[in-house]
Amino acid sequence: MTSPLSPLLLYATELAFVLMLAAMALTFMRFRLGPSLPDRVVAIDLFAMLAMGVIVLYSFYSGLTVYLDAALVLAFLAFLGTVAFARFLEKRVKR
Repeated sequence: MTSPLSPLLLYATELAFVLMLAAMALTFMRFRLGPSLPDRVVAIDLFAMLAMGVIVLYSFYSGLTVYLDAALVLAFLAFLGTVAFARFLEKRVKR
């Protein structure tokens, strides 16, 4: 696939992909190690935001804006998950 980007933007985009994937690997390690439930939920939320960033980067790289819809849906679902977890914690603490 040919990219519509200039060589410098192509290099910067590929570097951003590598850095995002490294951040995703570190976030997955935080999810696995825990130690508490809130740590894991924050890691899942961060992982979703990083995945959204990878989707946006791919959209920029390929020049296709159709992927931005998927990133928007992912951001919305991650937000709803975080809100649901916050409500769960609020009810759990009140007991």
